[in-house]
Amino acid sequence: MIDSTGAAGAGRAQGISESGGPGGAVIWLAAITALGGLLFGYDTGVVSGALLFLHDSFPHISSVQKELVTSLLLVGAAIGAIGAGRVADRIGRRPTILITAVVFVVGVLAAAFSPVFAVLLVARVVIGLAVGSASMVVPMYIGEAAPPRFRGALVSFNQLAITSGILVSYLVDYGLAGSKDWRLMFGLASIPAILLFVGTLTQAESPSWLVTHDREDDARRVLSRLRHAGAVDDELASMKEGAQRQSVSAREMLSPRLRGALTLGVLLAVFQQITGINTVIYYAPTLLNSAGLGSSAALLANVVNGVVNVGMTLVAIWLLDRVGRRTLLITGTCGMAVGLLVIALVFMVGGSNLTGSAAIVAIIALFFYTGSFAIGLGPVFWLLISEIYPARVRASAMSVATFANWAANFVVTVSFLTLLNAINGDGTFFLFTFLTLVAVVYFWRRVPETKGLRLEDISAQIEGRRLGPGAVAAQPGEGKAS
Repeated sequence: MIDSTGAAGAGRAQGISESGGPGGAVIWLAAITALGGLLFGYDTGVVSGALLFLHDSFPHISSVQKELVTSLLLVGAAIGAIGAGRVADRIGRRPTILITAVVFVVGVLAAAFSPVFAVLLVARVVIGLAVGSASMVVPMYIGEAAPPRFRGALVSFNQLAITSGILVSYLVDYGLAGSKDWRLMFGLASIPAILLFVGTLTQAESPSWLVTHDREDDARRVLSRLRHAGAVDDELASMKEGAQRQSVSAREMLSPRLRGALTLGVLLAVFQQITGINTVIYYAPTLLNSAGLGSSAALLANVVNGVVNVGMTLVAIWLLDRVGRRTLLITGTCGMAVGLLVIALVFMVGGSNLTGSAAIVAIIALFFYTGSFAIGLGPVFWLLISEIYPARVRASAMSVATFANWAANFVVTVSFLTLLNAINGDGTFFLFTFLTLVAVVYFWRRVPETKGLRLEDISAQIEGRRLGPGAVAAQPGEGKAS
């Protein structure tokens, strides 16, 4: 039976298991909620294959209309991210995820059964609303429920799900290439959307949200399922103290004490996109095709790129709570710069149509770039924006950062092919290399380490002193918060 907080059953589960790892209830919560990330990845990645076959249903479709199919999802995602922040603050994280799952189902079925092209465009906007909502609320919900010692790994379940969704979309695109069934490519996303809705019904509301809405008894019941019994009182007291200290409105996010955190989240969001990652997700088959591969071989190589993405995300999950967010972020972004530089040099030497060894080097560099993103900027961005904001403005601040992410994604996506035509492949990738190096410098100077700290302690540090490397966590939270 589900109690008033939405928690299934009355039994307790430890936040830390007997073996020293996160408890089963926390892992289950993260895994169920991360289905939102899988839908995020699938719905953004599947379009790369579907675009190849839309002309079978819409014979007169133009290249501009194909770009709309891709980019309108991003417009919807930006709107969804902003709207979800308000909804999550008002009615809770769990109901917001349930609504998001319903919107996913409506959008993907509308896309799959589109009788005319205009309906497909509307459906992609609807899917975008759900993608934007999921991209904001999923890491926030997991981050608020996870024990501090394992928050990095558990929040990064979402990034693993995103990369897995992208990989699944590549496999579906490749598997359905023979039948050219783009409708089924879109429609299959309804399965994880339904699972997300049903699974979320078994979960509880975020204890942090409950505390900020004066529901301490409900928060205690939820924490009793997610933590060791001895840690409940201490963490609940910390949440209550944080809710009082952090009693700020969304309008105050630009105040001096929060401006640094808000700026950090927005710039992390922008750098994640302007360093070129979604040009790889959306246009990798086109790039691989220009590197001398046929359509089928390009889709297969795209699958390999997806496997690299998932594999390195697993490595990141293992390392985030061991070596820390800052180290992985800077190291991974440096690797991205190396991969982009090699691609730029290959295009400069070999021209736009690569053959032989030049094509092989470009493909390997593309894989290296993707792997570097997956171990650093990919998961660390979503993790940090779920950690650095005070509880009362967390949803609003995360929605701003997520909106910036989708807006930058849209700008890069709609301009990428234009850039290729204007400054060629080498010029485009040299530009991405420069922007990635700028990102490295910024991360080195401004990104703090948050490993092992409770959310309340992180926001207290950020409000109390200038945000930057000097705010590196001293690991005070492991013993008393987990």
